[in-house]
Amino acid sequence: MKTVKFLSLLFITAMTVSCSSVRVSSDYDEAVNFDQYKTYGFLKDGIDKAEISDLDKKRIMRAIETELQKKGFTKSDKPALLVNIFTKARKEVDVNRWGGYYGWGWGGWGPGWGWGGPWGWGGNYASVTTSTEGTLYIDFIDSAKKELVWQGMGTAALADKVDKKQERINEIVGKIMEKYPPGMDK
Repeated sequence: MKTVKFLSLLFITAMTVSCSSVRVSSDYDEAVNFDQYKTYGFLKDGIDKAEISDLDKKRIMRAIETELQKKGFTKSDKPALLVNIFTKARKEVDVNRWGGYYGWGWGGWGPGWGWGGPWGWGGNYASVTTSTEGTLYIDFIDSAKKELVWQGMGTAALADKVDKKQERINEIVGKIMEKYPPGMDK
């Protein structure tokens, strides 16, 4: 029984750690001087096309605004950078099996205690968990040239409870924005 409790605790710990990680990457135009950008605005047409709820769009935009303001940007009606987002999501199904027969029974060594065959007690244990893994892309577009100059991407398990969504989105956006400006990674 201790083995089952230990394995359950180990599984829960692994799921907690794996859910908290955010995998990020970025790409950018090497010919661009990113010091020239001090103002931003959102590309409404692009954001409207993102296939997520309007509530999640607002959460993402709030998180991006917070991160840009930390970096000294100002929101403007005539921005130097246009911010666009798009998303992808996929369902993850994890099946974990463990266990076996143990206890009193006839085993390979005769009667008595030992690891046995079908006469022992115990069984196979399985847990099935599902989660949604999402990828958020944040694009920075030079508003004068109408060209993509920077793209950040973050992939992570998404929060399924409403009261945790903004916190999780803030974490994902924060990790992505650590990559901007290029060469300034923490």
